[in-house]
Amino acid sequence: MSEPSSQFTAEELADWQRSLEAANWRNILHHCRTCDRQWVASGDAVCICGSASIERIACWQFPDD
Repeated sequence: MSEPSSQFTAEELADWQRSLEAANWRNILHHCRTCDRQWVASGDAVCICGSASIERIACWQFPDD
């Protein structure tokens, strides 16, 4: 099967990916599935309880109201 063609040029796609990286910087909600702790940080992290079972959600996906 062939992949669908992108509606973005390579440059537009790179710009969009950089925008997402900037939006995610220090802005990822982490939720530990083991101890239920929550915190906001950048990128991947292991919980202080030692668990690597972490749910990650970009904060910009939540509504502001």
